[in-house]
Amino acid sequence: MIIVPILLYHSVSADPAGWIAPFAVDPPTFARHVELMAASGRTPMTAASLTDALREGRALPARPLVVTFDDGFADFADAAPVLAARHIPCTLYVTTGALRGPHLSDRLCLPPARMLAWSQLAELTGYDIEIAAHTHTHPQLDTLREQAAAAEIHRCKDLLEDATGQQIRSFAYPHGFHSPRVRRQARAAGYTGAAAVGDSFSSDADDRFALARLTVRSTTTIDELTAWLSGRDAHIAPRPEAWRTKLWRTYRRLRGPRSTRGVITLPDQPSRSPGGI
Repeated sequence: MIIVPILLYHSVSADPAGWIAPFAVDPPTFARHVELMAASGRTPMTAASLTDALREGRALPARPLVVTFDDGFADFADAAPVLAARHIPCTLYVTTGALRGPHLSDRLCLPPARMLAWSQLAELTGYDIEIAAHTHTHPQLDTLREQAAAAEIHRCKDLLEDATGQQIRSFAYPHGFHSPRVRRQARAAGYTGAAAVGDSFSSDADDRFALARLTVRSTTTIDELTAWLSGRDAHIAPRPEAWRTKLWRTYRRLRGPRSTRGVITLPDQPSRSPGGI
């Protein structure tokens, strides 16, 4: 089995919005992370490159690495050149209703923060960045009715393809929350793969429509990141779902969209395992 660390970042800022601060790293720390990635001997890939290999049955590099960012915070524009300087591609999962510009949503399920503008997306592709989809308003897809979930999954893809002129092939579930129905909808929308969270390593045996990722938090230490890059100190997907995660999903579905709004940060909640924003 080939272990694939898929790192999940959000904001790279010394002064992030309060609600995203637990999931933010400051620029000097991020620069150190990038140096560790470059020195790890791993082969960086985009999410689409990974899922293409899984879909086609092609062999992965011996030591692959995927770097991802969720949501589309404005500070990503400063993080992208840092990765590019070390020839590390990445995947940016964009919440289209959060971007500054014509499609800003008044039903956004994220608290306020400074986000990228639509006009910046074309500029970012010059840094070997895969632009990918993360719904339009960032809802909990597995609590929505089927038609509403499908609209979220399709609309962000359509908007991004219109804006970039490129096929959008990768998707990420908000908060990492998904279900068999949601996974089928992502596949039917034309994506070639989708990312969850799980705080685990992915692997060449992972479900390409539920890729496991490792969440980089403000509290993630250099030693922890070094261990992940070495393939240590995390579970490997695919693995059985924890019973606490199943109970948490049932609770959320019973409550529907009222169950959470925005970021889930309390460490004693079962949602820490799927985690993410």
